[in-house]
Amino acid sequence: MAKGKRESGAKGTKITLKMAKNAMRVTPDGKLRLDLSNVGISTFPKCLLKLRNIQELDLSRNKLKTIPELIGQFSGLHWLDLHSNRIEQLPESIGRLASLVYLNLCNNNLDSAGLSSEIGGLGNLQVLNLGMNRLTALPPTFIALTNLTELGLFDNLLTEVPEYIHVLPKLRKINTKRNPVTHTLDGNGCESLQMTGGLYLVRERDLCQPCLERCKEERQRLRKNKSSDHRSQRKSHFSGLITPNSVARGYQEIWRQQTFISPQKSENGQARPAGDTSKGSFMDNC
Repeated sequence: MAKGKRESGAKGTKITLKMAKNAMRVTPDGKLRLDLSNVGISTFPKCLLKLRNIQELDLSRNKLKTIPELIGQFSGLHWLDLHSNRIEQLPESIGRLASLVYLNLCNNNLDSAGLSSEIGGLGNLQVLNLGMNRLTALPPTFIALTNLTELGLFDNLLTEVPEYIHVLPKLRKINTKRNPVTHTLDGNGCESLQMTGGLYLVRERDLCQPCLERCKEERQRLRKNKSSDHRSQRKSHFSGLITPNSVARGYQEIWRQQTFISPQKSENGQARPAGDTSKGSFMDNC
């Protein structure tokens, strides 16, 4: 996070080209990242035009009310974080960011008129967070977001979820919590996503490995409890065989050691990559 020079009045912090360069970093996966989050800027720094080669830009937690049209010149952006500003309107040039895969606009002042329909031009977008705004509807151009996998719409003013959500082929997670929704999806045309209030039903293959394991453990626990209740109703004819003998215990221990799989490994047995600290998605917050 860059340390800028504070100026009095509504101008906020002024970011110079030198400050911006000092705030640039290379991410573990080789992306060039510029972090200007939480520095009190109220206008988009024009000096950033000389750094158009950046691939990740974080302007979150500032005082920005508008994003200028020149944002469209950052054609190499893959990741753009604008959450927790005061943004009221997106520029039409937002649709030129063809390489963008992640866009966070959570906790701003966007209404439906300010959400540019050009956002439908982001054909590679995978994650979009529009939570905590003032949206009452979504532009129909969202139907073009065919690579979208996660969509955050929580804490808005939506009274319905658009029907075209059905045909987004890769959408797996959607959060519409705390909206005055009166209409819910019936699941037609969307096999992996069905919505009833706050409940989401997904196919087993769409779950991450930890969630899948927890579901299986819970299923086994319920079956065990049901089986235990059923057996308790019958009189046991082998009451003397309460615990396994020492030989059986020894074999059980050998079996456990041979079949134990480290939780740090994935399904295919490959170790978790070093430095991989990936967590859950933003679906419940910014």
